[in-house]
Amino acid sequence: MFKRILITGATGFLGHHVLPVMRKEFDAEIIAVGSRNYDLLKPGEPDRMMQEIKPDCVLHMAAKSGGIIDNKARPADYFYQNLFMNLHTFEAAFRHGAKKFMTFMGGCSYPATATSPIGEDQMWKGLPQIESAGYSVAKLMNLTQSWAYRVQHGFNSVVLIPGNMYGEWDNFNLTQAHVIPSLIRKYLEAEERGDPEIIAYGTGKPTRDFVYAGDVAATVPWFLKNYNSSDPVNISAGKRISIRELAETIKKVTGFRGKIVWDTSKPDGQMDKIFDVARLHSLGLSCDTSLEDGLRRTTEWFIKARKDGTVRL
Repeated sequence: MFKRILITGATGFLGHHVLPVMRKEFDAEIIAVGSRNYDLLKPGEPDRMMQEIKPDCVLHMAAKSGGIIDNKARPADYFYQNLFMNLHTFEAAFRHGAKKFMTFMGGCSYPATATSPIGEDQMWKGLPQIESAGYSVAKLMNLTQSWAYRVQHGFNSVVLIPGNMYGEWDNFNLTQAHVIPSLIRKYLEAEERGDPEIIAYGTGKPTRDFVYAGDVAATVPWFLKNYNSSDPVNISAGKRISIRELAETIKKVTGFRGKIVWDTSKPDGQMDKIFDVARLHSLGLSCDTSLEDGLRRTTEWFIKARKDGTVRL
């Protein structure tokens, strides 16, 4: 189907999960690159990358992502960097003759007023929550660009929408991390220090839909081989859990013996965000790793990676 597949962001969180799956599923030359190979924020660099590699398929995963605290502090960085990378990498792939382009956007791009379970048809019915609007709106432009190039040029591009991803190789920096890696690190370090409590952000009342990154990665080859539409697809478990329940589950997995104190001065974000996965299931796909199993794998990896010095702290 493809002779040469370019994967950007291959050294990132999702990239670590996707790369081995791609090498197993495709009898093609896989060129995996990261920011050390090509700085996609540098003008002309996406063009140079496409010209040198000449891929017939591009899986674009390079992105700037982070938790709600960092998004609130640096919305301009999240907006500019994601918009620049996506816009120019997409255009360069088209101009240099790629047959297919696939990328990802976040579920936070859905409107703040979206009702759960959130179906793909709700994407254009309002603005994203303000706390992550810089990132969310930049990612939302992926859909617009995919639609526009398909209509005008017949360019085949696909946009997938993972739920709240977690797993090995995530970012555990407490300023930038999402809730799961942040709590795993807090619990383990507090237990080692003998701290009687940890601080969790918000009220614990919001509900979320978490998906193990390995499950998302497992769907990627199918979409590259079989899906040829600019209609987005939610890739998630479709299961609801409150942040408070999540915190208790991670506490159990990590073995922390202290108590959880909730800092209600920190933002909760959207109160209920569960993804409708009917379209995913209609394609014969699903994300089935249980939350507790995924959390255990992630915790075990973090313990080893911290010891080896290979984790982002």
